[in-house]
Amino acid sequence: MVISMTSKLPIIIKEHIMIPKNRRPSHPGEILLELYLKPSGMSQLELARRMGVPIQRVNTLINGRRDMSPETAILLSKVLKTSSQYWMNLQMNCDLYDAQRRLEHAA
Repeated sequence: MVISMTSKLPIIIKEHIMIPKNRRPSHPGEILLELYLKPSGMSQLELARRMGVPIQRVNTLINGRRDMSPETAILLSKVLKTSSQYWMNLQMNCDLYDAQRRLEHAA
């Protein structure tokens, strides 16, 4: 899968992410919404139903108020035919960026 967008979302090539250097990587919830739900026309409610989770879990993830958990990554991978590692890597990119910024400001 090759996706190139002009927004702040990363370029995705076969589920490999190019990590931006000058800004925080896109949150997994933003990727979920922009690259999966909107193009497919699937609602948050339908995704939650297919995953077997409360709508609040999907909504808070999409709104960036919840981080990607391993359990959510596995459930998403089954519904969206992706890998759980894909979702966890998106979260790890955000976590590493945040940790780097905290360490830079602490020094």
